[in-house]
Amino acid sequence: MDFLKLAGKKVVIFGLANKKSVACAVGKALFEAGAEVIHVVRSEERAATCRKLFPASPVFCCDVENEANIIRVRDEIAAQVVGPIAGIVHSIAFANYSEGMQPFHGTVKRDFLQAIDISCFSFIAIANHFKELLDPDGAMVTISISTTRMASENYGYMAPVKAALDSSLCFLAKSFSAFSRVRFNAVGASLLKTSASAGIPGYIDSYIFAEQAIPRKQALRTEEVADAAAFLLSPRSSGINGQTIVVDAGMSFNYFDKDIISKAVR
Repeated sequence: MDFLKLAGKKVVIFGLANKKSVACAVGKALFEAGAEVIHVVRSEERAATCRKLFPASPVFCCDVENEANIIRVRDEIAAQVVGPIAGIVHSIAFANYSEGMQPFHGTVKRDFLQAIDISCFSFIAIANHFKELLDPDGAMVTISISTTRMASENYGYMAPVKAALDSSLCFLAKSFSAFSRVRFNAVGASLLKTSASAGIPGYIDSYIFAEQAIPRKQALRTEEVADAAAFLLSPRSSGINGQTIVVDAGMSFNYFDKDIISKAVR
């Protein structure tokens, strides 16, 4: 049964790096739902990895930091893929801590602006340049974080960057409403075990804490984020637009867990 109504529909996924990527999990969820998945990755090295993971899927390369590359890959996809694109997944984030971790007030301007460009503006640019390829009832989904109001010191300036990404959803939805019914949403994921997150200083300790803060005492799985993304791409979520759907397995309401408190005050 095609509950999600995604069978045969074409979905472009930006951002796969390896088998632990959120983009990889989303690709698998969509493949299982019968969608035709098209991957866009940053480099030829990642393209080789992607082809091994998804041998039946077309793979294209695009470094989104250069907007001209987004236009180029749009044209390449248009030339090879027949029919409208039902959805686009933006699973891209980058932070270059060129001078190491700094207190937030010491954020380096060039690093912050580069993170905004790659992690946020690329979503806007992809929407703009792919608008003619998108189905009028299509959907775009980006991968965000569960809260941008938690001052996690080791996450640094990326929370304000993700806040900008979240804010862009309603503006894109509004501007696209002038000519289509394309929806823009985000999955706000809590801590995940991915290769990208492993590079964040102190992330493992935060991840272990998250396991304890989640009521079920088990960390959020990448597949759970992917399932939410697949739902937001599907016609089943047609009433959801301009929203960040938090997927954190309940962590946000359980910070006063008695076991956590006892360990903190012991």
